[in-house]
Amino acid sequence: MDPVDQHVHSHHSFDCQTEPADNIRQAIAAGLSGISFTEHFDTHPEEWPTCRYDDRAYSATITDLRRRFADTLFIGKGIEVCYQPERMDFILDFLEQHDFDVVLLSVHWAGDKAFHRRHHWAELTVPQVSRLYFQTVLEATRLARDLHRRNGKRVFDILGHLDLIKRYTHRFRETEDVINGQEELIDQILTTCLEADLIPEINTSTLRTGLSESMPGPMVVRRYAELGGRAVSLGSDAHSAADVGADFDCLCAHLPDLGVHSLACFEQRRLRLLPLGDAPR
Repeated sequence: MDPVDQHVHSHHSFDCQTEPADNIRQAIAAGLSGISFTEHFDTHPEEWPTCRYDDRAYSATITDLRRRFADTLFIGKGIEVCYQPERMDFILDFLEQHDFDVVLLSVHWAGDKAFHRRHHWAELTVPQVSRLYFQTVLEATRLARDLHRRNGKRVFDILGHLDLIKRYTHRFRETEDVINGQEELIDQILTTCLEADLIPEINTSTLRTGLSESMPGPMVVRRYAELGGRAVSLGSDAHSAADVGADFDCLCAHLPDLGVHSLACFEQRRLRLLPLGDAPR
């Protein structure tokens, strides 16, 4: 089975210097059937001035890559939207006016607190900051659900790194135990994803930075399947070409044991399911 990496960055993102073609070459070497770039779209007032997103330049890159490599693998144009409720009108208008294969929704902030900035939550315990994070993720998924119901179609396709907060509790507090005590909130998030037609991502970046599991890990993935989820998206969150498709083989081998039997792939916003063990190239 040849999966698609649907969370990849290049020099079109503020925090990455990688040449897009290098990501493509690595995807081919890794045996992937596709790769979707998901460049950062960060609209928080503190980050917007440094957001490097330029749709014209980005689209030109995708066009060139497809000209050079389309006979070898699928190349998607995606975007990673940072959830910012105060900027949602601007975000929705931007998405409406531009074309994407996939739109990924991620939570990095809760109000004026950035989870990746230790001093923003220095006074909070790990359970407190974990709860704040998951409450914000639930708020984001409910927005996605309500927009879907109102518009009759998805505005967001994938929920990125559902339990991202453990990346930072591991980095700043030397623990990745953020699930304990938050099970009810996580159930609500997963149920809302199903209601919103929002596919959870399994993000493998934590496996490269010393954590014991992906985001989310097996416990949450199994619970998603128990609640009725049947497909997930895979994302390396690569900011270096060498990380494209990292750890996908091992992950795919274990997903059926957790109750997940298909991978979700988006092309021109349309969902395609790739059965694990029987996915066409």
